[in-house]
Amino acid sequence: MAKEYSKSDAKLIIEKHKKNLDLLLQCIKLPNVYNKNIKNSALNFTLDEVMNILRGVPVEEINSTKRGIRTKTLRDNGFLTMADIYMVKKERLVRIKGISDETAGIIKDTATEFYNTTKENFKLKLSIDKKTEWSSSLVRWVAGLIKSEELISEANDLYNDNNKRINELIDNLEVSLNSIKWMFSNKDKKNSADKAYFELKSMLDGFYGNRVNEIVKEINSYYKISVEDAWNLFSKESVKFYNILENINPGLLGNSDSLYGLPEELAKDVEEVKYDLTGLNCSLRKYQEWGVKYILKQERVLLGDEMGLGKTVQAIATMVSLRNGGAKRFLVVAPASVLTNWCREIVKHSDLRVTKIHGSSRDKSFNEWLKYGGVGVTTFETTQFLTLPEDFVFGMLIVDEAHYIKNPDAKRSRNVRELCKKSRRVLFMTGTAIENNVEEMINLIKLLQPAVAKDVKNYAYLSSAPQFRENVASVYYRRKRADVLTELPDLIETEEWCELGKEEEKIYEESVLSKKYHLARRMSWNIDDLEKSSKANRLKELVMEAEGEERKIIVFSFFLDTINKIKEFLGERCSEPINGSVPVEKRQTIIDEFNNAKAGSVLLAQIQSGGTGLNIQSASVVIFCEPQFKPSIENQAVARAYRMGQSRNVLVYRLLCENTIDEKLIDVLKEKQKIFDEFADKSIAAESDNIEVDDKTFGEIMEEEIERIKNKKETELEVDSENQE
Repeated sequence: MAKEYSKSDAKLIIEKHKKNLDLLLQCIKLPNVYNKNIKNSALNFTLDEVMNILRGVPVEEINSTKRGIRTKTLRDNGFLTMADIYMVKKERLVRIKGISDETAGIIKDTATEFYNTTKENFKLKLSIDKKTEWSSSLVRWVAGLIKSEELISEANDLYNDNNKRINELIDNLEVSLNSIKWMFSNKDKKNSADKAYFELKSMLDGFYGNRVNEIVKEINSYYKISVEDAWNLFSKESVKFYNILENINPGLLGNSDSLYGLPEELAKDVEEVKYDLTGLNCSLRKYQEWGVKYILKQERVLLGDEMGLGKTVQAIATMVSLRNGGAKRFLVVAPASVLTNWCREIVKHSDLRVTKIHGSSRDKSFNEWLKYGGVGVTTFETTQFLTLPEDFVFGMLIVDEAHYIKNPDAKRSRNVRELCKKSRRVLFMTGTAIENNVEEMINLIKLLQPAVAKDVKNYAYLSSAPQFRENVASVYYRRKRADVLTELPDLIETEEWCELGKEEEKIYEESVLSKKYHLARRMSWNIDDLEKSSKANRLKELVMEAEGEERKIIVFSFFLDTINKIKEFLGERCSEPINGSVPVEKRQTIIDEFNNAKAGSVLLAQIQSGGTGLNIQSASVVIFCEPQFKPSIENQAVARAYRMGQSRNVLVYRLLCENTIDEKLIDVLKEKQKIFDEFADKSIAAESDNIEVDDKTFGEIMEEEIERIKNKKETELEVDSENQE
């Protein structure tokens, strides 16, 4: 029987398949290529930055060792900076009149030592505001790797799934390439060759062949990714960039502590912990992964990371891992002021089911949580109403702001203690430093691991000693930003969502329905007693936490009445408010006093007056009481603290209320910003000042809110009527 294909057809099929396998292998090996390029770019970036630092150091620093070098002679000969000295050969210095061979050696040794020290202490930090040749090269290679990772993984699967079969088919088909071999082959071999040809052809024409071509084409495009696209990706996914840099070049970011603050033996145990984060919708930094492993390994712990390090995300990731391991139910106990925030963060960062157990519907919600599982989120006060079956056990209890239960005799402490008995795993979270409240911390540890609490109680006075820290390491874990996030951008912005209480909600709805728009914008602040204000209570919590971290705070509001109420609410820790009636000279006096004030001090300012023209670097926490109509006004206000000379990361908090115009304003501004980013960002003429909520847009927002509230009240009346029947 004659073949249906020629020898050249068979040869071409074999060549195409071998080429595809070779291309897949090249794709699989790409991470090695990327890693090499990333290392080279990181090294060149580091060397370039170190030289830039040396260029900023005057030649006079050669005498920092007090060796009496005549630096004027060096200046007169064109050596103005430490970089000039480092770059020149010793022989050139010797030719300068008045500089001996020995002196030239001292000068060169000093410059070299300065260079080596600078390089050793250099911490790589990427910024979209400081793009250089080598930082752009580094970002481009990392971006290419990130974009290609899934494709490389798919190429690996394609190769492993098909390589063996393809080579078997090629072996069977090769008999057709030789006319003499074909002539003397038996029928079975010829049939095998025919089947091999058509199967190989089918693979090329089908999914396998098409997908190989698509993968190679796409991977090649990412290998040549533009600098602009790479920086855009960095601005959206910087965590992934830093994770890759940290993995490829340990210590490159300035964090040389591979144990992340844990004793060596415990660190080894933690490092070996396996976890499954399928269903987590965000990337974790290395130190956050360690936090998750620590929580899983130790089971009952107190996480005391500093503000801004993502304690909430670590807790969510832990629940995701436990859920993937079979756990069904988790319970979060937190202050009412952060209840909404917890629900939003869980939905945003995971696929976990969330049930808010609070308010008039708490019993119904509690029963839903018992029935369907997921994460129940409740308050300290609500815990007194939660009655669990005798033999009921849930996956993990999380207690946020755990210092709320520092007093073991308090009712809420007793309620939480009962809940602790229902779960093998318990996570307490608080940013309060160990040095400040040792006795209170021991009370918390007693609820988690009584044996450890008993062990450390006798030498609590050694709270700052290494021995004490090592003994509490099995239950207490705290990292500082300076230790784990040396590359962190200087600005961390957070939306703090609050839930209106009944009295606040009543005042707010009356303001909206009567079209008193300024009153509506001042929701939560226009209640008579700020102790009942959700925003005011969250503000106080943020101020207290900032004080515990030796920070000062600026609070901005558009409304003078709000500023005056906060002054009365927070008392002596507040400065004299800055508003339009305060003369410029007086404003500076207020700021000078604030600069010299202790940690936890609050500077109050109307945003129109305190938001521009002032330098307030001593503050590193900025809080907005309500959304502003123009983001540029907020940006200018933030810039009072976030400017040259600021030595700490600046934390920005926006106090917002759910199901109010706050939510609508934020949504409108985000949409306008999104449109700006997509269409106007590349234009030289683009002005972010154009992004604002004008009177017409605000009027439309208010009309929508009026309609929502009317519908809500009608629904409530119908429900009441049905209940009466």
